[in-house]
Amino acid sequence: SALSISTMMISATSTTRIIKRCFSSTPGGKVWQVYLSGEIHSDWREVIADGVQKKNLPVRLTSPNTSHEDSDDCGAIILGMEEKRPNWDKIGANLNNIRTKTLIKDADVVVVRFGDKYRQWNAAFDAGYAAALGKSIITLHPPGISHMLKEVNASASVVCEDAEQVVDTLAYVIKGELSTPRDGDDFVPIAERLGAGNPNP
Repeated sequence: SALSISTMMISATSTTRIIKRCFSSTPGGKVWQVYLSGEIHSDWREVIADGVQKKNLPVRLTSPNTSHEDSDDCGAIILGMEEKRPNWDKIGANLNNIRTKTLIKDADVVVVRFGDKYRQWNAAFDAGYAAALGKSIITLHPPGISHMLKEVNASASVVCEDAEQVVDTLAYVIKGELSTPRDGDDFVPIAERLGAGNPNP
């Protein structure tokens, strides 16, 4: 398909320059599969979905079943009730695993959200499974629980604090688009702040 160049205007001292960010395919190119794993008690998935739509990103979002009740009872509803809780949980978990394993295997990127209110054991397992498959992982969580997740974050390519950062990450990876710097007017390009990495480019 035809290629278009994603560009960004950057102010450099008294002049303005255009930097070629990357080549991105026009419609008909790759559709990125992004799996959204993790807590189900906030609207973070909707925020990402809205952001993807607004930026017109070629992304297909998938997730586990986010109905807690259905996730718990699916096995018993389809296969019949069990007398003991462990058996009830096992038949439900086995059904849910079909969806989870299939969609993580198909994913280009796995986003794993951890909240500060509930312990998301399933999310940690999904992150480990994705890492074992060599998937690109983005973790999403409040800064206050970073220490508890340091091993998970060590396997992630990107660690985000809010859903908007996830959208901005996808926009850059897929289309080469960069958002306004988080540091605002205090942002300084690395060459000016720390010096050129290669003095003879």
